[in-house]
Amino acid sequence: MRIAVLALLASLVPTGILAESVVAARVIRARSIIAPADLVLVAQDLPGAVLRPQEAVGKEARKTIYAGRPILAEDIGPPAVIERNQIVVLAYSVGGLTIEAEGRALDRAAIGESLRVINAGSRAVLFGIAASDGTVHVAPGS
Repeated sequence: MRIAVLALLASLVPTGILAESVVAARVIRARSIIAPADLVLVAQDLPGAVLRPQEAVGKEARKTIYAGRPILAEDIGPPAVIERNQIVVLAYSVGGLTIEAEGRALDRAAIGESLRVINAGSRAVLFGIAASDGTVHVAPGS
């Protein structure tokens, strides 16, 4: 009986209204951290838009998102922990040996993202992975 009532109610609701998407409540500038007040849930199925505000809150806007526009998954990402031109610690580890040196970031990066860095001593350009503490882990052979 309960299933029949739910099925009847579902058939009375026009299709497309059950889907919801997240849109920008106001202009969200590139590199801004998205807050709950920046988002509005609309009763539309917008292709590519995130479906729940929790998927976007705390993420960084990769580009400017204008008011009323959908929040697309490719337009947001984890916040950067390393900024371009920031002085960073380069960590090179092999076996039980770790060598640290000072370097400068040539790119922005979030935790786990790859970036280019320049070793301050040798002036060599290397590739590394950003860590949560701002250290760049340089792999052997990079």
